[in-house]
Amino acid sequence: MMGASLPPRRRPGYDDTALEARITALQTAVELWARQRDMWEDCGFQCFAERIGAEPGEGTCVTVLHFEGPIYNMFNGTRDDGSETSFSELIASLGYEYELSDHVSAHFYALAPALRAAFDDYFHWRWVCSLIEPDCADIYEELYAHFAHRPDDLHRIDWREFEVLLFRIFQNQGFTVELGPGRADGGIDLRLLQRDPLGDILTLVQAKHYASHRKVGLEPVQALFGAAQAESAQHGMVVTTSEYLPGARAFAARRNVQLDLRTSDDVAEWCRTATAGIVRDKSTLVTPEHLRRILGQLGQVRDPRIVHADTGYTVTTNAFALVLKETNHAALLMALPRVENSGDGQVGWERPALDERAFAGLAADTVWRARRTVNDGRISYWDGHRLFHVWEGQPAYFDRAD
Repeated sequence: MMGASLPPRRRPGYDDTALEARITALQTAVELWARQRDMWEDCGFQCFAERIGAEPGEGTCVTVLHFEGPIYNMFNGTRDDGSETSFSELIASLGYEYELSDHVSAHFYALAPALRAAFDDYFHWRWVCSLIEPDCADIYEELYAHFAHRPDDLHRIDWREFEVLLFRIFQNQGFTVELGPGRADGGIDLRLLQRDPLGDILTLVQAKHYASHRKVGLEPVQALFGAAQAESAQHGMVVTTSEYLPGARAFAARRNVQLDLRTSDDVAEWCRTATAGIVRDKSTLVTPEHLRRILGQLGQVRDPRIVHADTGYTVTTNAFALVLKETNHAALLMALPRVENSGDGQVGWERPALDERAFAGLAADTVWRARRTVNDGRISYWDGHRLFHVWEGQPAYFDRAD
């Protein structure tokens, strides 16, 4: 998990378009170099997030070159014709360095501190945008923390992402929230329902993702007022990334239905409140009694809530985990202890402990989050280091001899 601090604001001369052009230029130069030497076979580029899935930090990887064939031979010492020296000189001349990873990929990094910092900011932003999903922000506090510190960045997301962000914020505040379809919604983007002993309170919300120079006028506020009357809503709220014209504010002040006119400053404050409310010790989200019920349901049979990852080349290790909570895009995992079925402690077969020993995993450093994805019907969980899949229910091989 990334720390609470955020990268500095956008650096002069390094906007998103300029940085994306630099990435393209680097990739084009590498491909041209390889094609001129007839080495561009089974090669390609991926962004770090696609290749690894980990959260960005300082010194972010700019792009990843994956390769087989001639470039694999060059990097692994079986092609001794000076190509690697030529390649290194090219990369340095472009202002980058690279390091090999997993034998079949090279990660590129900017040399200049200012450019490297700009890429850090850019890829952090890309990561935040990937979190703007209707059902994952309850696990990822970076979504709130970013906009709490940088309300101006609300202009960098699109109108639908702005609506989804508000949806998550209001859910965090305890409302029952209905997110509209985005188009043909009758001018209502969200409906907030607050349960009350004296009667439920309905608030209609209209989101206006406007440029800072374009202010919200009278017409949208009047339309919201009419919709609130038609639905017998007690409150109406307009939330904009811009400001309001005096006529809009004057109209809202005179209505018998409470009309709140909110701006990016309010969104930033809501995000600060949401960030403060995020539970960082994820183990506290699950009680021992709940864990005991889960374990009682599992027994010793194959269950999709038990997941497994193996790592290593010459040394093979296993990790087992229990899915405590999951949404379409994220999950909370808890480490499960390993129990040796057979072997000598160095080589053998092992399985997860699904009894009282599992309670050792209910701790701050052994309950963590992961990205959840589904490919061809197969669910996987990536935590930035390991890729977990549903455990098949059979003991897993390990080899810790080195």
